[in-house]
Amino acid sequence: MAFPADVLSDQEEVVLHLRPHGRSMVGPVLVVVLAVAAMILAWVLLPENEGGRIGLALVAAIMLYNGLRYGVHPLAEWRCTHYVLTSERILMQQGLLVRVRRDLPLNRVNDHTLAQSLLDRVFGTGTLVIDSIGEQSARLSGVPHAQRVQSTLYELIEMAPEDEEEDAEVSS
Repeated sequence: MAFPADVLSDQEEVVLHLRPHGRSMVGPVLVVVLAVAAMILAWVLLPENEGGRIGLALVAAIMLYNGLRYGVHPLAEWRCTHYVLTSERILMQQGLLVRVRRDLPLNRVNDHTLAQSLLDRVFGTGTLVIDSIGEQSARLSGVPHAQRVQSTLYELIEMAPEDEEEDAEVSS
């Protein structure tokens, strides 16, 4: 699912369009594979009598629930998560059925922090925490190429136009 262009203003340009790193999908994919393998194993090993069919139905129901809840749902959520850096703001959009979109103007950002564990450093990912004026913050988890994204964010903040209200206060 691509990020909708109608959300952007006319002068706004997309600088980076990201979603969480693909390594976060290893666990859900393994859950789906194990759920399918367990259903196949139960189908092959359980006898073809009434008790076997009941056992197969029970195993299938449990594996279907676990596969959907812990495998397919996180995959769909990952697919619907967008981190977009534009020339004017940071947009975060998440959600499959209920969509949450959050905007953070670049001229309001006063701090950004990158946190990386050892495994994050190996994969080049990280968690970017962006603080803004008014005690708002945004947390971008699993950002790919995290150091490059932080550098780009710094450059965008430096190039961002000042807030018009602040300019009016200074000239008064």
